[in-house]
Amino acid sequence: MKYGIIDELSPRYNISSLCAQMEVSRSGYYKWLGRKGVLNPYQKNREDLKALIIPIHESHKTYGYRNIAQNIRNVTGWMFSDWLCHQCCKELHIRSEARDRFNAPGGEHEIFPNLLNGDYTASRPFEKVCTDTTILHHHGKTYDWNLYVDLVDNSIIAYDLRLGQHGSGVKNHFMALSRFLQEKQKRGYNDLVTILHSDQGSIYTSRAFNARLHYTIRRSMSRRATPTDNPVIEAINGWIKDELKADFNLEKADDIHKAIREYVKYYNTIRLACALKYKSPLQYRSELGFQ
Repeated sequence: MKYGIIDELSPRYNISSLCAQMEVSRSGYYKWLGRKGVLNPYQKNREDLKALIIPIHESHKTYGYRNIAQNIRNVTGWMFSDWLCHQCCKELHIRSEARDRFNAPGGEHEIFPNLLNGDYTASRPFEKVCTDTTILHHHGKTYDWNLYVDLVDNSIIAYDLRLGQHGSGVKNHFMALSRFLQEKQKRGYNDLVTILHSDQGSIYTSRAFNARLHYTIRRSMSRRATPTDNPVIEAINGWIKDELKADFNLEKADDIHKAIREYVKYYNTIRLACALKYKSPLQYRSELGFQ
């Protein structure tokens, strides 16, 4: 890697001349230097999981990776795949001392095709709904905010906010899902088909999550590591974070739950959106004749 070569030669040669010779910018080199040795979220998750795996293996050497994974999920509520636990065990050179060990995982999660296929328009409420989790920071704590957004008017129809669980909190996801299903029934759309679109996160693909869905819910998923397959909610997440920071001073709010409740009410009933011809979601939906 060019930056690595520059780093090795920097004690002997001028940084500017090295960057010019290697055809890279000085700012790029210093950004790389600032990130050097810092774990990205994916790497941090793996290291956190390894730290939980080690004491369980030391106490129960006959446990396989599935058993270890389930024990961690039961204690922490952190949802992750058995396959990730398997990979971490391999990196730690941890193996079960039982006769059968490390059977290949499979059949524990369900992947669904992308039914939206680039069409993010809807003709009625609860025809197409997208869900995702965004991360919020408040008073030194991290929170997972799981949202359900109706593509007919981009309104937030359900959500749940809880202390962070790496975006995979079971209670966070299941409570938001329950509120979404209740709202669908309450507004009179329970018998109409809804396409529920999400990414391929561990909760969304789990059998437990999909077993809770009403028979009128058809599942749809983005391709793996392709946020452009869910652009509406990705964009909304970005706008919301900017507004919470700049317009609502979220960091200074005493109660984040109250602040989010007030913001959601503002977002759904007052906030004007360009995509809705500068109307609020409630106004836009009402003028279409829907509840």
